Amino acid sequence: MAMNRIQFQPGLSLPEFLKQFGSEAQCEAELEQARWPEGFVCPCCGGTGHSVFKTGSHKTFQCKACRRQTSLTAGTLFQSTRLPLTVWFLAIYFISQAKTGLSALALKRLIGVSYPTAWLIQHKLMAAMSERDADYTLSGRVDIDDAYLGGELSGGKAGRGSENKVPFVAALSPDDDGHPLCIKLSPVPGFTSEAIADWAETNLEPGSAVLSDGLACFAAVTRAGCRHGAIIVGGRKPKEMLEFLWLNTILGNLKTSLGGAYHAFGFAKYASRYLGAFAYRFNRRFQLDRLPMRLLVAAIAVGPLAQRFGSARLKHLANQEGVSAVRKIIFKQPRKYSPPKMQKSQPSENGWLCFYGKMPLFKPLMPCALTIIEQFASPGCCLQGC
Repeated sequence: MAMNRIQFQPGLSLPEFLKQFGSEAQCEAELEQARWPEGFVCPCCGGTGHSVFKTGSHKTFQCKACRRQTSLTAGTLFQSTRLPLTVWFLAIYFISQAKTGLSALALKRLIGVSYPTAWLIQHKLMAAMSERDADYTLSGRVDIDDAYLGGELSGGKAGRGSENKVPFVAALSPDDDGHPLCIKLSPVPGFTSEAIADWAETNLEPGSAVLSDGLACFAAVTRAGCRHGAIIVGGRKPKEMLEFLWLNTILGNLKTSLGGAYHAFGFAKYASRYLGAFAYRFNRRFQLDRLPMRLLVAAIAVGPLAQRFGSARLKHLANQEGVSAVRKIIFKQPRKYSPPKMQKSQPSENGWLCFYGKMPLFKPLMPCALTIIEQFASPGCCLQGC
């Protein structure tokens, strides 16, 4: 039997990793190099001239042009963390090297933190994985299929009507030999024409040739400028459908991976993170030894992430992509909003502007967040906590 190229590839051993990143100074040096490969660049004005100060055991960079100060972790996933960077680097190592993923309970034991801390670290890194791959689209030939995550184990409905099931689209872009190059696993509201059309506009390049099993809603990919072809599966078994062999294999590996690593999680709430983390590892399956550093770059690029999509992340988006990006996030929230009980509050165009004395309060996930961003964000102003 031929040796499996993926399973027997050289990875990064734990002793070797600790030799490179076993101290706080080594982790800081790697984080600085990954964030600014060509030297410091001010996140506010783009200047390169700077001075470095020591604040306790951490570095503080001050731009000589605008005089703004920023820390090494400001504007990254590690912003405002109280954990040593060595703990974060260990978490990145264990999560990136685990083929089937790693539960928060297992991570807790490996890095020596409490369960809530391990859970938050795990979900922040999974969110970084998901957002990293969200920037890429599939092109050329794309095989797609409908799939579900979760479902009641007993006493529930069978099939598409089962409770606690999250529908998602599995898409695969193969090479000339039919082997998978890249996959996307994207939760959707349901398998309707509108949902599939929206998914295709976000995840597929116009002109892609989409192949499906004939589910009626998949014809909606043509609205995104793609061509659609269907192969009716009928009563045939998955192994008899050679066109979808790799897609069915990946879906089988996904369910085996999630079932082995995580015994229970909120399917409806966190499906996108678990699916995104699996797809991230699969798309980089030939780069196991470099995966920790690639995940570090993703953690830097994703910006600050709160446990819930909070003010730091919204401010970072406002600075990087403009207020329109924040508006989309805020007004996607399905919850009804009522004015918070503050000392003072007054209605504004998009919601409520709240004050504690004279200080405006930035409330995440609420319309007042947008108001404050619009008032205080400017092209030359950095609002990412530096």
